[in-house]
Amino acid sequence: MATIKDIANKLGIAVSTVSKGLNGASDISDDMRQLVLDTAVEMGYASKKMRTTTTRKVCIFIENMDYENIDQFGYDIIVGFKLSAARRHWEVTVVPSSLTLQTEEKYDTYMLKNGYSGAFFLGFTLHDDWVMQLNKTTVPSVLLDNYIERNNHVGYVGTDSDEGIDLAVDHLKELGHKKIAFLNGSKNSMVSDQRYSAYVNSMKKHGLSLDENLIEFGYYVPDCAKYHVPSFLKSGATAIICASDLIASGVIAEVKKHGLTVPDDISVIGFDDLPIAAQLSPPLTTIRQDRIDLGKSAFLLLDGLIHNVSISKLLQRAKFIKRQSTAPCKIK
Repeated sequence: MATIKDIANKLGIAVSTVSKGLNGASDISDDMRQLVLDTAVEMGYASKKMRTTTTRKVCIFIENMDYENIDQFGYDIIVGFKLSAARRHWEVTVVPSSLTLQTEEKYDTYMLKNGYSGAFFLGFTLHDDWVMQLNKTTVPSVLLDNYIERNNHVGYVGTDSDEGIDLAVDHLKELGHKKIAFLNGSKNSMVSDQRYSAYVNSMKKHGLSLDENLIEFGYYVPDCAKYHVPSFLKSGATAIICASDLIASGVIAEVKKHGLTVPDDISVIGFDDLPIAAQLSPPLTTIRQDRIDLGKSAFLLLDGLIHNVSISKLLQRAKFIKRQSTAPCKIK
């Protein structure tokens, strides 16, 4: 591992100048400070504070995900992470990300400059600048629902979509449903791709025909339902599996607009088990992602990566939650 002296020798400057650059001193130029930081990252330097096993400073970067109150998806994930971190006396900082932050500074440089030992990414896509930089990072990093190949320093945490969607299809088949539609989240999302594949595989596994008219990509918001539910109904769907509870809430509202009822005319299943799921009318049958456990799993994975335990993926099991939005199919 590189030392301050190694950095000084490579740049041909004094050790004291390197130390000032790494510690944010004000009596060197911004250009010199950036050069020191970039060189330190390139050489794999880690400060003593970052290397210590008794105290850790880590951060949660969050983008495109609500997290500030208990009804929002990211809230419990952050709580779970912080609960585990508190037991180890780790300092956790939540950093809302933005395009400006990602373009102004490289990820590795930002982490070194701020003394972070590792990070957990929430709500990012594979096209984000910093996520693309994770292909070569040496900073221990964990992603929710996204995966970076061939980097031992980066891991992925999520919920088993195959098992979750299969539980939903199995339940609906037992109720006599054959025309099962699937309203997915947005395209170009790894988790959407996973849930699509899970739906296709489960339908085949249960001997049910796939109908392209009953498969659509939308967005992870209720409003997307109005664009797709009418065509599902026209194609004879008797049940709709949704890639999230928010989508399912929109589906229930749209079904009612067409003069039909849930579950007597159409059964609906969500995914996530957000607090709103039990409050919908009717209460929503769904696939639970335990978000507290997701946060705890992310911490365990990050802790392993920091201690050079190379873990690629950590998936938690999905759980089927039966409520009142599904019923036996009336069409024989």
